[in-house]
Amino acid sequence: MKKDVLSITDLSREEIYELLESAADLKEKRKTGEYTEYLKHKSLGMIFEKSSTRTRVSFEVAMTDFGGHALYLNSRDIQVGRGETIEDTARTLSGYLHGIMARVMSHETVKKLAEYSTIPVINALSDREHPCQILGDFMTIMEYKHRFEGLKFAWVGDGNNVCNSALLGSAIMGMEFVIACPKGYEPKAEFLEQAKALGGKFTITDDPRAAAKDADIIYTDVWVSMGDEAEQEKRLKAFASFQVNTELLGAAKPDVIVMHCLPARRGLEITDEVMDGPNSVVFEEAENRLHAQKALILKLMK
Repeated sequence: MKKDVLSITDLSREEIYELLESAADLKEKRKTGEYTEYLKHKSLGMIFEKSSTRTRVSFEVAMTDFGGHALYLNSRDIQVGRGETIEDTARTLSGYLHGIMARVMSHETVKKLAEYSTIPVINALSDREHPCQILGDFMTIMEYKHRFEGLKFAWVGDGNNVCNSALLGSAIMGMEFVIACPKGYEPKAEFLEQAKALGGKFTITDDPRAAAKDADIIYTDVWVSMGDEAEQEKRLKAFASFQVNTELLGAAKPDVIVMHCLPARRGLEITDEVMDGPNSVVFEEAENRLHAQKALILKLMK
């Protein structure tokens, strides 16, 4: 029976630990040049409606490392761009591929792909969630903190799709989650209710310093996400006091790790001093997207 990963909640705590263990093993093997063609003669279709650096490169490299093949399918180049339905596209691609990864505008698109395909579908970013990012983030947290339970995870900025996945993932893994954002930019109520149902412990504040107090992890993202460009001026004004800078780090634990899903707008949501500083794990986090996603596609496609 096929399994899709459209939300971080499609994975249990045990499955996440299993994926992180597999990812760590795959990372070590890659360092020593040990490659196994687990997915030889298998193909992953990658549907892109949004531009990408980390997602495209990491998934292509992952399939290459496994002896498989990744096909880049820009939505403008396939028939979806000319009006073919997602349902028909999913049925057709199911006859050619062994898995589909989709980076899309609307979460409804990945839901339809999953519903009408007979092969695994991975959400590589939608307007609701970014589970692949959070798996890479959790791998990074495990490398630096060696645990999840009892950690304080401070999200500073917009309650966006990455925040939704971080909120839900923290509830699954037992971390305290604090969201610092301007009023009106909180995650939607449905995600808060879902986190509560998962047993999550979270608070929302409009005071970044209160969120950062004694934090083990400080995480930020761009203030203007893809699709929010029309609100740029309004958002820059609203988020002006939510910058992750040296002063904010002063409220956190001395060994706090600073995370960002990238791309960053240096000088806005995060300063150069912090992003390039000793507490930053931003680029380790970016690398770990590769290893965590390798573990995921291996689980779903092998």
